[in-house]
Amino acid sequence: MTDQYFTLRALSAYSGLSIRTLRDYLKHQGNPLPCYRPGGKLLVKRSDFDRWMDGYRTAAPSATVDSVVDDLMREFA
Repeated sequence: MTDQYFTLRALSAYSGLSIRTLRDYLKHQGNPLPCYRPGGKLLVKRSDFDRWMDGYRTAAPSATVDSVVDDLMREFA
């Protein structure tokens, strides 16, 4: 299977980010979203986007919502 190239509209649907936000990320000073511009058309390679997004991954919160609710329920019981 070959790597897919997305237009900004298709990338927006894939990522859940708005086209405007994606355009801002293309110009980001510290970590711009990698892209290609063949013939003036802007394309983003899926694997490049996924790798770029991995750089923004954060650790899971230490307390889940369920554990917070359980703690509160014990407190008021």
